[in-house]
Amino acid sequence: MAADSIKIIMRSSESRYFYTTKKNKRNKEKLSFKGYDPNVRKHVLFNEEKVK
Repeated sequence: MAADSIKIIMRSSESRYFYTTKKNKRNKEKLSFKGYDPNVRKHVLFNEEKVK
């Protein structure tokens, strides 16, 4: 992992399903995107959370 990136979790808004990804440390905005959630079997909104 590069020094200018941090590890984040993208958590589904419909269930507890999540993706892990990296983000530029200088980007202060919260990420969100629509992606496929296999638990509810549809595309839903994923929001950024910190890795605990």
